[in-house]
Amino acid sequence: MSSIALPNQQSSLESWLAHLLSIHPTEIDMGLGRVSQVAKAMGLTQLGDTKVVTVAGTNGKGTTCVMIEQMMAAAGWKVGVYSSPHMLKYNERVRIAGVDVSDRDLIDAFCAIDSARGDISLTFFEYATLAGLYLFKQSALDLVLLEVGLGGRLDATNIIDADISVITSIDIDHQEYLGDTRELVGREKAGICRAGRPLVVGDADLPTSVIEVASRMGAQLIRVGEDFNYHQDDKGWHFSGVQWQLDNLPPVQLPLPNAATALAVVEQLLPTIDKSHLCSGLQQARLTGRLELFRDAPITLLDVAHNPHAARYLAQRLEVYRDKRIVALCGMLKDKDCQAVIASLSEVIDVWYFTDLDCPRSAKASQLMACLSPESEGYPFESIEQAYKALNANICDDDVVIVFGSFYTVAEFKHLHLG
Repeated sequence: MSSIALPNQQSSLESWLAHLLSIHPTEIDMGLGRVSQVAKAMGLTQLGDTKVVTVAGTNGKGTTCVMIEQMMAAAGWKVGVYSSPHMLKYNERVRIAGVDVSDRDLIDAFCAIDSARGDISLTFFEYATLAGLYLFKQSALDLVLLEVGLGGRLDATNIIDADISVITSIDIDHQEYLGDTRELVGREKAGICRAGRPLVVGDADLPTSVIEVASRMGAQLIRVGEDFNYHQDDKGWHFSGVQWQLDNLPPVQLPLPNAATALAVVEQLLPTIDKSHLCSGLQQARLTGRLELFRDAPITLLDVAHNPHAARYLAQRLEVYRDKRIVALCGMLKDKDCQAVIASLSEVIDVWYFTDLDCPRSAKASQLMACLSPESEGYPFESIEQAYKALNANICDDDVVIVFGSFYTVAEFKHLHLG
């Protein structure tokens, strides 16, 4: 009986990814022991003169990273970003100077990791993290932004001692790993901070656990509402930080709390940055699947909101369309708090089209239907294609369509329309 051929330098990226998904017994296996050992063997625990910002949070990590990236790039810095999950292509997880890395770059990184790991088993995410660090170290970057995958303290990104740590928001998600209270979640996320270095927190309702961890670790806590503030008026929006007072800032496409958090980070990174670089960076920042405008008529928005905190924010943003009929195409994962997500949006959404997703963790459309109140209008479908076909037959150009519920939902919708 012939053995299965292992991927090598000549293999496709798809072959490598299939292999990486199959070789570790569990998809999530938290702890820094294995990945630290391999990182040390590869010389990846230090990135030299490159500044590192590690970003944790229940929501808002990706948007905060992209705004920091754009502002620092406008100032002439060469920036690398590691993020997850990807939307359409795995390559999206590692971005250098604004460009997703190539298949060849990733395959080279995977080969190097495989050569260094010996008999140490790594998860899919640990491979991705090491690949990002490997490619960043080769690229002589000014700044690396590491988006935490899950939690913080035990996440693979935490093998690097960040110059600045960030917590964007704290709410309940991934309870089986992080705990079922905001205090427990906050403790896990605060585990990314380091002694004598800033910990920037964009959540105004800060759990005591974060303050305790920052104090015990000797981190410099920089809090929204205390050390930096922001507000909006008819002239624009305004930011006051540890040193800065910025008035009449331009409107941003991404959430304002995350824009303020990004500014608080950049103030620590480069206090002498020109305001014009801040403004152009904030204006240019976009992130796929974050209230992304997919079509103008009818207005069709895509959002990856998949937990109650994100759903509440999405409901606020949809309020601007309350004079229109809002129709939802929603697919979710069964391990999310589907009931709370749907309840958070039930006041603003008029008609629901629920769908199964093409993955083992998918909630059934019938289960999502059961989360609706009896007076709500909703329909279950077995696929996004079926659901959208039915939805499309029953809307007009004056309606608003919101496609949301998971990264999988937005990705499947985009695949359906973009090929």
